[in-house]
Amino acid sequence: MSKISFKGSAILNPVPAVLITSKSKEGNVNVFTVGWIGTACTRPPMITVAIRPERLSYKYIKETEEFVVNLPSKDLVRAVDFCGVRSGKTIDKIKECNLVLEDSEQISVPGIKQCPVTMECKLKSITPLGSHDLFLAEVVSIHVEETLIDESGKIHLEKANLICYSHGEYFPVFNKPLGKFGYSVQKKKKTKNKSKK
Repeated sequence: MSKISFKGSAILNPVPAVLITSKSKEGNVNVFTVGWIGTACTRPPMITVAIRPERLSYKYIKETEEFVVNLPSKDLVRAVDFCGVRSGKTIDKIKECNLVLEDSEQISVPGIKQCPVTMECKLKSITPLGSHDLFLAEVVSIHVEETLIDESGKIHLEKANLICYSHGEYFPVFNKPLGKFGYSVQKKKKTKNKSKK
């Protein structure tokens, strides 16, 4: 397979498309779309978010050191796009997109009720990088839609109709697994021979 070379680029795709809610010290709530987000640590649970300094949410998060990561379903794809191209400096995106806010448990910033998963986060540090700054935050509480949890307590995110962003376009997350963690080294189960002698 031949490849064509390009100059260095942040081409890592696909990435999750999320809506982040934040709140100013005056109590104003804003929402914006983020694609550059990732898991950083398990214990304690921590994530990273890359944010441009000129974004309104950058200012809000820096002020209160709190935010909520909301995982939207494909039904919210228009809102995801709108909140990524419009600024909270000139428009109330929450009102424009008919988003319903709900109180968080551990922080003062509300989450979005229509999103099947919300993650309450507390800021730990900001690292200047260039076009974006890297926000490192601890996830202090998560909330998962009841219908995504089975009788044994397992969370089925594949049923949440989540979306991802890939090179300028939004795509649904496939709900059929290609495998599971460790399946490549898992020992095959021996089948019992039930034939009669």
